[in-house]
Amino acid sequence: MVSGDLPAVTRDRHVMASDLPAVARRRLRLAIRALREEAGLTQGEVATALDWSLSKVQRIESGEVTVSGTDLRALLDTLGVADPAAIAELVQDARAARRRVAGWWDTPRYRSHLTPALMQLIQFESQATTIRVFAPAMVPGVLQTPRHADAVLGFWNGELGMITDDQRVARLEVRLRRREHIFDRVDRPTFVLAIDESVLYRTAGTEVAIEQFQHLMRHVTDGKIILRIVPFALAGLAVTLGSFSVLELGSENDSVLYRESWATDEVLHDPVLVSDHRRIFEAIERRSYGAERSSRLLEARIAALRAEFDS
Repeated sequence: MVSGDLPAVTRDRHVMASDLPAVARRRLRLAIRALREEAGLTQGEVATALDWSLSKVQRIESGEVTVSGTDLRALLDTLGVADPAAIAELVQDARAARRRVAGWWDTPRYRSHLTPALMQLIQFESQATTIRVFAPAMVPGVLQTPRHADAVLGFWNGELGMITDDQRVARLEVRLRRREHIFDRVDRPTFVLAIDESVLYRTAGTEVAIEQFQHLMRHVTDGKIILRIVPFALAGLAVTLGSFSVLELGSENDSVLYRESWATDEVLHDPVLVSDHRRIFEAIERRSYGAERSSRLLEARIAALRAEFDS
């Protein structure tokens, strides 16, 4: 590629000094793969030309490892990238990918209590233009009120003893800071939340539920989230699907998937998996109540809980 033009996935999102490592690493690996494919070379041919192992090329393209500036320049030379500006941009990405995270989530107070996937997720949330979340069991953590989040974390901390007191406090603080991180910035993303109707009836106490649903309603009214409630009639979704989020980083073709269960969480980049989950979410949206009816259902549930609490 003698022109040195970068693939669209890189060209459309210029590198900034403040770019986060997870974001830069993803952008770099996608660019390298696109450049290799444009050059008409297989991973094996690149490995042979550079006297590298095939696994090294595969790990670089998958984002499992970072690439040094020296190796990157040799790789770009093999791929026919000659433009100094294009090379400099990719080298800057490589440097950012190796840089230690400097965000609030990577401070000693939080670092040891967060999973690697969650630390990546927070970085991608800061870059996302659209976030789609399916929550079949409860209001997602990023939208939980302090008392609701504390009740949820308290189950794992107290009754089960699976997290420590320090972890409980740190995770509670992180949930609240993530909400600010997403919703209180000027360029906040479009946030589409699909929750199962059963979530409206699964509470941590009447007073806590009223507070939680009022908080959710304020976000709907303020236009910070688009709410879609999945009818009871589609109960199979809650049984067969776990919670997941699809985050668009500028376009549908540049997205990541976050999945979590009670025991683990993961950030996935595989385009097939991401596309499958986007199609699943779109199907859920089509079969959910519309935005207006979803809001009315939430308001009605708040009214019913108030009546219960006052009686």
